[in-house]
Order: sequence, then structure tokens, then C-alpha cells
Amino acid sequence: MSLTKLKQELKSLANPKLAKNLARFFKTGPGEYGEGDIFLGIKVPDQRKVAKKYRDLSLAQVEKLLQNKIHEYHLVALLILVEKYQKSSPQEQKQIVNLYLKNTQYINNWDLVDLSAPKIVGAYLLDKPEKRNLLYKLAQSKDLWKKRISVLSTFSFIKVNQFSDALKISKILLHDEHDLIHKAVGWMLREVGKKNQKIEEKFLKKHYQTMPRTMLRYAIERFSEKKRKFYLGK
Repeated sequence: MSLTKLKQELKSLANPKLAKNLARFFKTGPGEYGEGDIFLGIKVPDQRKVAKKYRDLSLAQVEKLLQNKIHEYHLVALLILVEKYQKSSPQEQKQIVNLYLKNTQYINNWDLVDLSAPKIVGAYLLDKPEKRNLLYKLAQSKDLWKKRISVLSTFSFIKVNQFSDALKISKILLHDEHDLIHKAVGWMLREVGKKNQKIEEKFLKKHYQTMPRTMLRYAIERFSEKKRKFYLGK
């Protein structure tokens, strides 16, 4: 397996029409959050197949792929890292996390964050609460994607009924200006509610009157119509 063959395989799957649509969807225009991202136009299931095929590439090769300008190269690199992480020793997992955090500038769109942060950073910190201060540093960054990584990583904790970090980071990001953070925080609050609605509502009752509307709508999406009207009505 070689990096050159992987790139050739991805280029053979390219669809220029889809690439144009994806460039619009992921906001790659001047001043937009995905400015400058280049798309080949490849569907995610096809990228997953390529990632599985090339999962034995070295970490150095995967890092090189991640540092390319093409969006699909980023995603395939991250999918390979997820594959590797799940089959690695604790020492190798630490190397993967370090590589991930060193290259956050290339994890530069919401799909890249969402498909990787919970399964790499979140998974790594699941049994290491003493190291979770890392997430708070990311949450307090000025970088949009680092902030999204911080909150999405807590998804792994929420799944095992650990809600504290998700709620604390949600509070840090409560008044962030970007709608992609509003959506991410609202989503994680909704996930908390799936596990324990009382805990989510305790948080909401303190903050629903001041949190961004999009965040609130995401957070209460699974509530009864009566409860949704209560939270949206004031």
C-alpha cells in the first residue's frame, strides 16, 4: 500500500459536478468558514472504503495526506486514524492523539471534526479525566474548529453517562458567535437529554433565556411539543 496509489484511487472516484455542490454546501467561498477547501467530489461511503483499504499506511504517510489541500484527503486521513486508533495499543493511541492535535489546522470543516473528534480525542480521554483540561483549552481557543473539537469530543463521555464535561464546555461556548458552535453545543445537550432529560433541563432552565436560538432548538428537538413551546415561548 502506498500514498501515491491511495491518491490515484481517490482521483479516479472524483465527480466534478458533485465537487461543485459540496464546495457550496461546505461554504468554501471567500469569507465563509470553509474558504479555500478544494473538493474532488467523492461520497463518504466511498471514502470509508478507501480508508479501510489503506489503513495500514504509516502514521507519517497519514499525516502527509492530512496536510494536503484537498478535503477528501483530509477526511480519508482522519478515517484511517480512527481505524488505527481502534486497533492500536495505548502507546500508539497516544501517538495518534498527538498527531491529531498537532494538525488541527487541517481538520478544518465540521464533517472532519464530527467524524473524528469523538472517536479519537474523546475515546482517548474517556478513561483519563485528569487529562480533560485539554478540552477546556480547545474550548477557549479563538479557532472555530478547535472549539468544535472540544465539544464534539464529549460525545464519547455522554454515551457512558458522563455529562459533567459536556455541560461545562457547553457553558463556556454558550455565547459563542458562530452558528456551527451553536449547533454543536445544542446537539451535545440533546445527546445528554437522550440519556437523562432531567440533567439537560436543569442546564436549560439556567440558560435557555440567553442561549442562541439555534442552540436551543437543537437542544430541545426531542422534547414533547408542549415542552418545546415552553422553552421557545420565553
